Amino acid sequence: MTEVKTEELVSAYITLREERAALKEQYEKKDNELKSDMEKLELALLDICNGVGASSIKTTHGTVIRRLSERYYCSDWENFVDFVKDNDAIQLLERRIHQSNFKEFMSEHEGDGLPPGVSVIREYGVTIRKSSSVE
Repeated sequence: MTEVKTEELVSAYITLREERAALKEQYEKKDNELKSDMEKLELALLDICNGVGASSIKTTHGTVIRRLSERYYCSDWENFVDFVKDNDAIQLLERRIHQSNFKEFMSEHEGDGLPPGVSVIREYGVTIRKSSSVE
């Protein structure tokens, strides 16, 4: 009895997953088309702002606001880490744990327990793989 129910549940799961994948593919294709069209309009509006030297342009349909974005990146982590240490500037780093590096560290320090301020959440889940013999 359990085998039949399990077979039905796995089959239903795989069917739903495949339907979601198909819908997602359709959505992403259309969404990418719309994003591309919007990017072209943004470039045209940016050209207009630059051409007239405006930081914003108000229209009856909405306001165009020219903005400057900045993103910083590091090409030499060794030197940057030294800089952070020398300047006591830990706030320049994001506050998150690199999951795979931390897992490796913990496996090398088994039995030591978690470092102060760190907690762990463990959850069981399932993974369903489609049988290669099922068409």
